Parts: sequence; structure tokens; C-alpha cells
Amino acid sequence: MRRLLILLSFIVLINSLHGQAPDSSRIVRVLTFNILHGATTKGDFDLDLIAGVIKSAKPDLVALQEVDYKTNRAKKYDLVTELAIRTGLSPLFARAMPYDGGEYGEGILSGYTFLSTKNHPLPYTEGKEPRAAAEVNVVLKSGDTIRFVGTHLDHERDPTNRLMQAKELNRIFTTDDRPAILSGDLNAEPEKAAMKELFTQWTRSFKEDIPTYPSDNPAKKIDYILFRPAHRWRVLETQVIDEKIASDHCPVLVVLELLPGK
Repeated sequence: MRRLLILLSFIVLINSLHGQAPDSSRIVRVLTFNILHGATTKGDFDLDLIAGVIKSAKPDLVALQEVDYKTNRAKKYDLVTELAIRTGLSPLFARAMPYDGGEYGEGILSGYTFLSTKNHPLPYTEGKEPRAAAEVNVVLKSGDTIRFVGTHLDHERDPTNRLMQAKELNRIFTTDDRPAILSGDLNAEPEKAAMKELFTQWTRSFKEDIPTYPSDNPAKKIDYILFRPAHRWRVLETQVIDEKIASDHCPVLVVLELLPGK
């Protein structure tokens, strides 16, 4: 009987080591959401609806694409700040280009304070839309520092700019093994050249390529949350949120745990 109890205790110990409970101080809830410059699929302007979708996901970090800053079409609103007020998160806007009496680019909302921030212009060919990558560094409750990047790659049918931009993201953000998350509307399906380039350095959070666009009848996977290095992160939850009105893209939520290590 004693040997049996020892054996059972050993089995329980082994199972606990292989399936350790997540450390809440290292869990990061990440949302990426193309917000269609504040418009909805019904053609109106409803920041409260967009904010409600964000709040319901309870994110720690949000990457926003198609973000307007005081443009005429967005009624001169600073969209990321307006959404921050409505969600209780901290805002950052990164300009990609001047547009319609204001600016257009990326937004980040964060439940953490910003240790540092940077706007990285991405390459593009003459006559095409400029793109940018917004980077923030934040400190988790565990004391670990992570890098979070939100971006929106070129939307043209010609893949030239997307591939250039993917290569630039890899060049900028893979010089060290700092734990990092890359999120956004990448405008490329998983088998396309830009994604193949990114997958050489980043790990996808979804095991299955669940479509994210268009929101009323998703047919393409073009919105992603990626991470690196692979051994530092554990995926706890993935979800493509079924929301048909707030935007033409489905919001994507991933819950990650940062694992100890170097």
C-alpha cells in the first residue's frame, strides 16, 4: 500500500509539472482590431459600440488599425484617445501618413503604463500608402518587460510592399530575444509570401487558420497575433470574436502566458 501511495504521489507530481497552472502575473490578454476609422458596417459612426467590443474582451493590450487622428471623416476626433476614455486604457497613436485634414495610422491601447514607445515607418513604393509599426515596451505584474507591436501592412493586390514591410518587421524586431508580440491586420493569408517571411521569426497563436474578414461572412485569415521567441510563450486561449457591425474585420483575442527563462 505504501509503495502504491508513493507511486500515485509521483504520478500527480509529474502531471503537475507538465500542466502547471498559469501564473496570473504573467498572463497577457491581447486584442487586435481593425476599427474602420470609427465607422461601422452600417455606415454610421459609433465609438461607443467599438469601445464596448473592446471592453467585453477585457484586454491588457490592444492593437488598432485604420485609426484616424482628427480627420474630417472622423469628425475631427482623436480616435485612440476617445476609445481610451471609453475603455479605461492608455492610448498611443502612431502616424503613418497625413490624411483628410488630419492623420492616419496605428493605435495601441494598454492596461500597462508605457516604459518606452516608438513609431517605425515601414518601406513602400512611390505612390502607395505609407505604413507604420507602433512599438511599446511595458512591464508585466511579474516584473518582466515585453515588447508589443501593432501594425497594418499594405492592402494592394500586388504583394511587393507587404513583403518589403514583413522583411522590415523581421529586421527591426528580431535583433534580440526580448519577449515580443506582433499584432495587426497584415492583409495576407497564411500561405502568402509576406506571412511566410514573418513565420520564419514569429510563431502563430492559432493552430487553425480561422477567417477574420469580412466580418459579416468571414472568408479570409488576415488578422494575426504572433509572438517570439516561441519557447517563452504559452497560448492559453484564442478567439475570433463574432462581431458583424462594429467593423468589417472581426476582432481577434489571444490570451498568452509569458514563461520564465532567458
